[in-house]
Amino acid sequence: MSKRVELVFDFVSPNAYLVWWPLRELVDRYEAELDVVPVFLGGMHKLTGNAPPMIRDAEVKGKNAYAMLEMNRFIAKHGLGKYRMHPQFPFNSILLQRMLYAACEDGRGVQFVESLLRAIWEEGLDISSPDAVGAAVTAAGFDAGDLFARAQSDAVKQGLAANTDAVVARGAFGIPTMWVGDEMFFGKERLGQIEELLAG
Repeated sequence: MSKRVELVFDFVSPNAYLVWWPLRELVDRYEAELDVVPVFLGGMHKLTGNAPPMIRDAEVKGKNAYAMLEMNRFIAKHGLGKYRMHPQFPFNSILLQRMLYAACEDGRGVQFVESLLRAIWEEGLDISSPDAVGAAVTAAGFDAGDLFARAQSDAVKQGLAANTDAVVARGAFGIPTMWVGDEMFFGKERLGQIEELLAG
């Protein structure tokens, strides 16, 4: 049985972008499978009482500055120099997440993530424009009209909410959270630990 890595994912998280490419390389190197678990990060924060670090740690002298230092080290180490903070951040990702959930139902979650991730976090895709989002999705070979329509269905809305509840019940409180079997890892800095587990 092949090893699997589950990645809790929301497009709104900068760390979801930053961890994606190194994790993909790691998973491919060990011939493991990557399962994308779409959630709504805002819902996770509400359920857990968590908040974005830049807000949560704003009053802690030096902490956000150090977090930025570590982020820049990670970017340099993994060759992610095209990363740019999105001009609309923090944007409302609920539609994107519902579309991703629908793509996951089709077994194409990884492909859907990669159809938008660079556009959002390198090129500043206008998240508020359905036309811009649809064009990016279509260019990657998806039926944008189908995904937009399914994103409005009760089944998809409820499915995304259920995913969000389920990962919180398993112990997740933020992104990126990853599981290898029953072992949970939080943060892009845990890739080395995940590699040790996959190698074993």
